[in-house]
Amino acid sequence: MAHHTSAKKRIRQTERRTEVNRARVSRIRSFIKKVETAISSGDAEAAKAALKAAEPEMMRGAKVGVLHKNTASRKVSRLAARVKVMMPLA
Repeated sequence: MAHHTSAKKRIRQTERRTEVNRARVSRIRSFIKKVETAISSGDAEAAKAALKAAEPEMMRGAKVGVLHKNTASRKVSRLAARVKVMMPLA
C-alpha cells in the first residue's frame, strides 16, 4: 500500500481513469456489435448507418488512447469493406 500522499493521490486518479476507459471501451464494443448485427441480419441501410455512428466513436477511442490508432483504423476498414459488399450496385 502507498504511504506517500502523492502516491495515494495517483492511486485515486488511476481508479477514476480506469473507470472512464472501461466505459469507453465498452461503448466502442457496443457500437461495433450494432454494425455486426446489422451485417448479419442483411440490412444494408442499417449497417451503413451503424457504421457511420461507430467510426467516430472508434477514432475518438484511438485519440484518447484506449485503442491503438492502427487497430481502430483496421477495424473501421474491415467493417466498411463488409458493409460495402452488402450495398446494391447502382
